[in-house]
Amino acid sequence: MNRLALLLAGSAVLAVATITPASASTASAGEVDTVTSCGNSGLQSGLSTRLCAEVTGTTVEFYGTVGLAGPPSPGGPGPAPKELITTLSTEVVGSGAAPTQQIAHVLFTSANLQVRGSAATVPCGSTVRATFGVASFPWAPRPVAHEVVITC
Repeated sequence: MNRLALLLAGSAVLAVATITPASASTASAGEVDTVTSCGNSGLQSGLSTRLCAEVTGTTVEFYGTVGLAGPPSPGGPGPAPKELITTLSTEVVGSGAAPTQQIAHVLFTSANLQVRGSAATVPCGSTVRATFGVASFPWAPRPVAHEVVITC
């Protein structure tokens, strides 16, 4: 009878150990989660674009995404590669500092791509606004915008 009780107790401990998530025991108090938010999508140069922000504590990094605006034609060749000129501008609202601007030339084939800006640390309570523009001859950019408030 002792063997049976020992076996049942061991099985119960094993069952509880497999149900308890590992993160519950390994989380430390100093970790800060990254929160990602995205603005509305827009059409630029015949492509779907969107601007997103990753906020970790008081550090924010914006990135723009570019993808097909719809599914490619079935049975047809994929879309022709496009040379894109992307502009990612970021500013801390009310700081008086000039917006930072990054311009990149990228080649879009048909796979989604990201254009990342540089990360910046800003004071608590700041509002950070960014715009993402995509141009390709003969289309001018029609930038999408997104802003986040840094809460602490």
